[in-house]
Amino acid sequence: MTHLAHLPDRAVLAISGADRVTFLQGLVSNDVAEVAPGRAVWAALLTPQGRWLADFFLYEEAEGQRLLMDCAAAQADMLRQKLARYRLRSDVSIDPTGFAVHAAWDAVPPMIDSAIGAPDPRLADAGWRLVLPHPAPGAADHAAYDSHRLGLGLPDGARDCEEGKTLLLEANFEALNGISWTKGCYMGQELTARTHYRGLVKRKLLPVTGAALPPPGTVLTHDGREAGVMASSRDGQGLAMLRLEHRDAVLEAGGQAVRAHLPPWLSLPEGQ
Repeated sequence: MTHLAHLPDRAVLAISGADRVTFLQGLVSNDVAEVAPGRAVWAALLTPQGRWLADFFLYEEAEGQRLLMDCAAAQADMLRQKLARYRLRSDVSIDPTGFAVHAAWDAVPPMIDSAIGAPDPRLADAGWRLVLPHPAPGAADHAAYDSHRLGLGLPDGARDCEEGKTLLLEANFEALNGISWTKGCYMGQELTARTHYRGLVKRKLLPVTGAALPPPGTVLTHDGREAGVMASSRDGQGLAMLRLEHRDAVLEAGGQAVRAHLPPWLSLPEGQ
């Protein structure tokens, strides 16, 4: 059975012009040249200092004239403005589309051939991302997808990352196919590469469970010491940014026990 959800908190920008691929290639964390009809790329835009600003999915329309950026609706205007600053003389236009973003999982969605979209590039179990002109009739509430992605341990943009603070490796972009290590330079690449090759990550965004998980921003403690900060959650499962030395401990927030675990797709370097 296919589960299909409309994601009203997402927006779609169109990146057009002859220089669209080379323009984005020098700015985002993943290899834009890999985008093709039926194949998406997940990438992030970083600050010049290498901190997370936004992440998004990139698709190519069947006609090959535009790239579509599936991003958080709350960040769409910011992304348009920041990307426009780097256009200089590039032949690039960045425009809103009004398209509706959907997620599907558990079975191939029946409208896959008529939609713009692709398998979710982060994880096979995540399912598919679809862009349609309008919300699909009968699509489930986005809460169903939220539970699905939390069960997999997948981050959801600004709900789980701090703008201007989070490192990509802290949010597991390297394990979820969000970084190209071979494509060359992009904005913020130096810190991302240094963190990767020197193994400098001391905290990670990890799945957590609890009978009553606290709201985002709540400090989690272990033996009275700060161990991490709660991020998004729903129905007893969520994500938290945790210091790795506390990942096996029973954490506490507001008198409630919170437990972290490693998702099967994530492995840590020896000694962490």
